[in-house]
Amino acid sequence: MKEERVNLCSREEIMAAGAEFSPTFTIIETSYNKENNASKIKDDECLDDLKQTTNAKPPRHISVVRHSMSSITLSPPAALETDSDDGSVCSKTPSDEKPGFLPVYRSGSCAEIGPKQYMEDEHVCIDNLREHLGASDDFPCPAAFYGVFDGHGGTDAASFVCSNLLKYIIDDPQFSVSVEKAVKSAFIKADYAFADSSALDISSGTTALTALIFGRTMLIANAGDCRAVLGKRGRAVELSKDHKPNCSSERLRIERLGGVVYDGYLNGQLSVARALGDWHMKGTKGSSFPLSAEPELQELVLTEDDEFLLLACDGLWDVMSSQCAVTIARRELMLHNDPERCSRELVREALKRNTCDNLTVVVICFSADPPRIEIPPTRRRSISAEGLNLLKGVLDGVS
Repeated sequence: MKEERVNLCSREEIMAAGAEFSPTFTIIETSYNKENNASKIKDDECLDDLKQTTNAKPPRHISVVRHSMSSITLSPPAALETDSDDGSVCSKTPSDEKPGFLPVYRSGSCAEIGPKQYMEDEHVCIDNLREHLGASDDFPCPAAFYGVFDGHGGTDAASFVCSNLLKYIIDDPQFSVSVEKAVKSAFIKADYAFADSSALDISSGTTALTALIFGRTMLIANAGDCRAVLGKRGRAVELSKDHKPNCSSERLRIERLGGVVYDGYLNGQLSVARALGDWHMKGTKGSSFPLSAEPELQELVLTEDDEFLLLACDGLWDVMSSQCAVTIARRELMLHNDPERCSRELVREALKRNTCDNLTVVVICFSADPPRIEIPPTRRRSISAEGLNLLKGVLDGVS
């Protein structure tokens, strides 16, 4: 059973990202330590009250650490956008951006078992979707797909959804007309298909967070408590909502469908309000359940201010705020401009803060260059001749 998330307040939330230079790092065997201890990022609060999962079933394959990195540059002629009326993907040249603005897809990831007995997370990073699918030239390009799947009660659900969700999206009849409808439908299809898999443990479950990008248009889909956070010139912008049973909108939905929220858990069993799998808590396919597999969607068009995207399971957010994670990620990217190394540092920092869960972090950069240090423009102040004479008179009177 997934643990409840504990939110901590940290000093990094009020740090202006890039407002000061970071200390020098010493590189030793692909890891590095800060020489200036005063600059280390820590929380003063302890995490002793975090609960440890005890009933998860062992996965078929245990992977202690996984990480990867890849990249693709967008082609210059035009960017793919989603039509606001019908959600269809079409090609159009951006007119609201500076000439020459070209996003770049560069991603890196890191997954670690953490203090838990089993690794139940899965993730996927695809920077070149057309090449990955072996699709024809008429497939929308450039395109990318990323996902984080936080399993519980075993690995079957997370592994199945990670392997099949993209296929359900691409194969959906509505994909060429409305990407949003195709994504929502794919989540439900994956949930139903998992229920029909007799060889798998359908009582296992998983949250699902994905980012599907066509050109500059990005669609975030979330079911569960993984979180997508955009780094926008050092400011954290949350693109997903944590689906916790105590959330007012989720509680109302749960109670309307006959469920209860007890001590922060759905029906006293699960700490998330939305998940795929967990068919021991659901009824007949096609009916509405208190535990929903339907994702919430968030669409946006990337701009020059959007530097990177963080996708992570709640093992990170249990011990780190969104702004803290963006501040750390931005600092790391300014040092080495490596999204994989950045994801490893976020995982390392969460372990230092004593997270009690598996950890999976995906970092997607949208520029080939590292983030810039933001220096506020200086203000020139002047004094009028009248004011100068008045000041002179006051000084003469004092003397």
